[in-house]
Amino acid sequence: MDLELRHLKIVRAVAEAGSVTKAATQLGLAQPSLTAQLKRIERTLGGTLFERDRNGARPTPLGELVLTRARVLLPAVRELQEEAVRFANTYAGISGFRIGATHGPILGGLVERLTGAHPSTPISTRTSWSARELTTLVGAGRLDFALIGTCGDTPPPAAEAMAWSVVGTDPVFALLGEDHPLAGEKEVELSSLADEGWAVVPGDGCFADCFAGACARAGFVPKTVYETDVATCLHLVKAGKAVALCQATFDLAAGLVMMPIAGAPLRWRHLLGWHSDSLTACAAPAVADHARDAYADAVRRSSRYADWLVANPQFGTVP
Repeated sequence: MDLELRHLKIVRAVAEAGSVTKAATQLGLAQPSLTAQLKRIERTLGGTLFERDRNGARPTPLGELVLTRARVLLPAVRELQEEAVRFANTYAGISGFRIGATHGPILGGLVERLTGAHPSTPISTRTSWSARELTTLVGAGRLDFALIGTCGDTPPPAAEAMAWSVVGTDPVFALLGEDHPLAGEKEVELSSLADEGWAVVPGDGCFADCFAGACARAGFVPKTVYETDVATCLHLVKAGKAVALCQATFDLAAGLVMMPIAGAPLRWRHLLGWHSDSLTACAAPAVADHARDAYADAVRRSSRYADWLVANPQFGTVP
């Protein structure tokens, strides 16, 4: 295995945290995964980098040597990256907007507004199920902005020099077929869906764990969970084979009913992120305003959600 910059970041994180467990939390990794990576790094470098005991992790002499080099190399590489991004764009100011997004209701409206406000500025988009991937691409200068979602109050993926703005907060609703026995109710208790199969889209956050926790509090374990693409989720719901979880701004298709879940046990935050040192950071406040306007339009399109918000004003658009 060749030594990579991410390996040096791991060594630095463990040294600064003084503990593999704390470093894993800061890096957004599972502790066993970080321990395994650290062992591979130590094999590559030919020796132990940390003495580990119940009091934490302390660098060995070899670890101190590696840290000394890492503290020079990592800032130098970051500076090189920033200078390269500035050089590539300085000749024409902001030469374009490169936006990455996970699945959600905002991207289309944001592109519509940006093209209207800046008709001569190129705009490109990229989609991914992974919020972590998009955040990494922004940090690497390959995207200017990332539109992602996080479950509840969970922070966005950890990354250096990222700035985040909350666009809006939705409850998670249940999506039922129009022939479902509960389709005519005003809202449903989560426990009333205990015997259903569930269709969900993939992601790399904690939503699956939060959903399992909400079900446990409601007194059941989900019988079947289908993790698949949006089209398949909708097919299964229409066929009566599953109930889907969806953002309250979901654009309903024929044959479907969106149902609030009593007590809103699950929430979803929409976030816009950018690299605070990038050239396009100066445009971030305006882009965030456009994103909030696009989100507000999505709320207005969902009459069920707009009505629900009257009694639940803590959700929806952020002032």
